[in-house]
Amino acid sequence: MHVPPERSCSSGPCHGSNWPTETCQGNHIDQLIKKATRPEELLELLDAGHHLNNNHAALIFIRLSRLPFEKPEDKASLIQDARFQQLLHLLNSQISSVWHGTLSRLLRSLYSLGLPETSKELQSVEQEVRWRMRRLKYRHLALLAESCATLSRKQHSQELLAELLMHLERRWTEIEDGRTLVTIMMKVGHLSESLMNRLEDKCLELVEQFGPDELRKVLVTLAAQSRRSVPLLRAVSYHLVQKPFHLTKGILLDLAYAYGKLNFHQTQVCQRLAADLLSLTPSLTSGEVARCAKSFALLKWLNLPLFEAFAQHFLNRAQDTPLPHLCSMLLAFARLNFHPDQEDQFFSLVHEKLGSELAGLEPALQVDLVWALCVLQQAQEAELQTVLHPKFHTQFLGGKSQKDQNIFQKLLHINATALLEHPEYSGPLLPASAVAPRPSALDRKVTPLQKELQETLKGLLGSADRGSLEVATQYGWVLDAEVLLDSDGQFLPLRDFVAPHLAQPIGSQPPPPGAKRLAFLRWEFPNFNNRSKDLLGRFVLARRHILAAGFLIVDVPFYEWLELKSEWQKGAYLKDKIRKAMSEELAK
Repeated sequence: MHVPPERSCSSGPCHGSNWPTETCQGNHIDQLIKKATRPEELLELLDAGHHLNNNHAALIFIRLSRLPFEKPEDKASLIQDARFQQLLHLLNSQISSVWHGTLSRLLRSLYSLGLPETSKELQSVEQEVRWRMRRLKYRHLALLAESCATLSRKQHSQELLAELLMHLERRWTEIEDGRTLVTIMMKVGHLSESLMNRLEDKCLELVEQFGPDELRKVLVTLAAQSRRSVPLLRAVSYHLVQKPFHLTKGILLDLAYAYGKLNFHQTQVCQRLAADLLSLTPSLTSGEVARCAKSFALLKWLNLPLFEAFAQHFLNRAQDTPLPHLCSMLLAFARLNFHPDQEDQFFSLVHEKLGSELAGLEPALQVDLVWALCVLQQAQEAELQTVLHPKFHTQFLGGKSQKDQNIFQKLLHINATALLEHPEYSGPLLPASAVAPRPSALDRKVTPLQKELQETLKGLLGSADRGSLEVATQYGWVLDAEVLLDSDGQFLPLRDFVAPHLAQPIGSQPPPPGAKRLAFLRWEFPNFNNRSKDLLGRFVLARRHILAAGFLIVDVPFYEWLELKSEWQKGAYLKDKIRKAMSEELAK
């Protein structure tokens, strides 16, 4: 089979050279094709006495695919045009002599123009691509794979896609420069798991050559595919920290997004992102501020100066801030339990902004917003009533999806806020049947800390009637353990006494005077802000609710528990915690 070389002549004048006259005419036709702005101009080349060859036909199809069509019907009528069919016949008669680079662009153009699956000319071009696949450049294979995936869903094009991906995977070592590698990752990496693994390996090899834009594209590609490739993330982070790159606003925002989406914490990168964004905050739009706040919230990274700047940005532009952007900012503040310095002024504007618009938001977003205000201790009675009204909350009562269950869990927290933190609240509240703990409340994977704590508590309590483990409350929170102590610090039989925190109380006697309920709450590593001993907003809310319900709290944070090596130390630690909780209560 004859395999044509890549075209090497320029489109400039041929005077004084040895090129034949046909080549000069060909260059003239190339210029006409390039300058055409309407399909009719390209089709008229057939009637103008020009000697068109197969490569000209291919270039015409490529140009046609790039021209705008006012209506979808225009593209269909173009395909039916006799001159279009004549061009297809010319192309098909000499397809083997079309240049390699043109062939790859031609197939993409035919897909874009919407040729029918039964078109013999389209099938001929696809078959020619199969025959030349070993000779096509790697970047041409990648572009063809992207075209097969995005421009055509027909069975034969998907079969070609499978072959292209196989060749891309086998020839991945041919990639020599970072720009080509990053482009291929972005365009076709998501089509094949094994290919993406190879591309990630190649990235590790070439990452030293990458500039800031290539590093950004790699991270955004990984984030878009939710690929948490730790070796590659570490390598990219190293170069971001060690090299004096100038990072533009767009790059900074994309980096923050990618690190947040992948939940990858790198302290020096986070510090640099926060410092660089702080100086740019006045120039950010409200959408960019909201996006940035969300990214840092996902990272659990609370940089106080930066978040103060975000709050000030809203104060300065409250009237121009769209409600969705304000919602994103509030959810980020709630996740990190961030309270601005100008808290009263900030939330006064927030409530003014919400006003009558709260009820018009998507139901799930309404719940998220009111829950965030509960975390930040800023929820007002009217906002609580909006989401606790029976006509609103009943849509989530029977939900089986994980999303519906998460929303209803937040409704329980909002209901608890109304009960425990708003004594003046007049209703409505969730019905008793709704606050009863669901089986899923306790159906969670047991962590090592949880298992060790339970075993130590069992040894400390001695008998089952002196305490309860894994107590699901009507407030939407699960206690690791609950005990009842008399005024002398002795355990009382828990099941004999009324328990208002349970949806279905089991005891009938009131606790004796001076008796205290203790709740054991373990705090795992993910419950804290990054590089901090401050709890995330969700767990601050849990702690407030348990305290408001009349409990004394025994906190068991992971960083203290990990220092305890023996069973005796763990038991002594819990006894000491109990004594301290009782002593602090007596001292009040």
